[in-house]
Amino acid sequence: MDYKIVDAQVSPTGRLEVLSRAEAAKLSDEGGGGLHALYRNCSLAVLNCGNELDDGKELLERYHTFDIQIQQRARGIKLDITGAPASAFVDGEMIRGIQEHLVAVLRDVVYASTEISGTARFDFSTSEGVTDAVFHILRNANVLQPITQPNVVVCWGGHSIKQEEYEYTKLVGYQLGLRGLNVCTGCGPGAMKGPMKGAALAHATQRITNGRYLGFTEPGIIAAEAPNPVVNELVILPDVEKRLEAFVRTGHGIVVFPGGVGTAEEILYILGILLHPDNAALPFPLVFTGPRSAEEYFLRIDRFIAQTLGDAARQRYKIIIDDPQAVAREINGGIMQVRDFRKEQRDAYYFNWLLKIEHEFQQPFRPTHARMRNLTLHRRQPTHLLAANLRRAFSGVVAGNVKDEGIREIEKHGPFEIAGEPEIMGPMDELMASFVAQGRMKLPGKTYNPCYRIVTGD
Repeated sequence: MDYKIVDAQVSPTGRLEVLSRAEAAKLSDEGGGGLHALYRNCSLAVLNCGNELDDGKELLERYHTFDIQIQQRARGIKLDITGAPASAFVDGEMIRGIQEHLVAVLRDVVYASTEISGTARFDFSTSEGVTDAVFHILRNANVLQPITQPNVVVCWGGHSIKQEEYEYTKLVGYQLGLRGLNVCTGCGPGAMKGPMKGAALAHATQRITNGRYLGFTEPGIIAAEAPNPVVNELVILPDVEKRLEAFVRTGHGIVVFPGGVGTAEEILYILGILLHPDNAALPFPLVFTGPRSAEEYFLRIDRFIAQTLGDAARQRYKIIIDDPQAVAREINGGIMQVRDFRKEQRDAYYFNWLLKIEHEFQQPFRPTHARMRNLTLHRRQPTHLLAANLRRAFSGVVAGNVKDEGIREIEKHGPFEIAGEPEIMGPMDELMASFVAQGRMKLPGKTYNPCYRIVTGD
């Protein structure tokens, strides 16, 4: 099948109108030390906005002629684009929001390379060093706004959800927006897009003209979850772990909508953090919600948490089914407690410095067959560390489902094997099977071939 493509030349506007020669050369370098492949792939994902596709490998193959090159000019830089998806243009002009996202890609890829990973400034062997890097990435993207009151609600959920669930996310977003709350998501379609659309309408109704719709992503998943058109503050973090930390450091509360294995990964991440003894007294509103048809999804999640992490984990969230107003009231009330707590502790409203995140949750996990097989999945460890390892297992399945690198790994070596003690693996196998049965692993209409195999052992 032929897909319509467009060639274009774009002049970036904003904070990256100029690049050093070294930066421009690195972006054009296709060698081992260059950034061209990363920059090209992220740019293609942004230009694919609005097209439903949750397979990074398929996107790269569909637009295999796509390329983007930096041209240094006397008055700044220009982006030479060839083979771009035609849907990114209207009457030959690139859509403004997509152009802004394209500039965000350039900004974050350059900054992460030159100021984060390309320097000894941050000590990534310590938890503090990783947190400092996340802070600087967000500050460089102008996300951190010190004057504002706490009002950022992180919304997690699947990119592949039923229409009824999508409509519900918009209703919840609308109720959040009516209360002056802003929305931060993983920036893709489905449960990441719906709350933003709802909040945008509510902000217009309340005559709020500075509504914020923050989208946090990372290079490995952006192709499968291209930024939706509502996002007006896009940030590309270097990896999954820094993306997750950006969510919980920036947000003042979290709403979890129905999803699949990626949503389960996010739930395990936040519960693992909240279960750390140092965070016991720290307020952090966390609500799981969906329409009545999604109740089974959350009952399965709740049962899995009870079986693996115990009742202490279940105390850290509330499940509200089919009641958008109740969700918004619960989150808004929780955020007021967050404000009072941070004011008393003299912690910043714009970045949650007091939240304790152990290094186990910050270390990048790149799933290979050996790493997935050797995960520590037993209960002879602190509960929050078990949550960290369960999170890695789910992260590997996400990679095998939608990420270009993970898909190729599965094609080459077969499914990942996930092994652990029976009391852990039995509930995990049951939960994964429920995701498959409910059609939550791929976009509707696509046959799911499992990228994993559960192995019971110790």
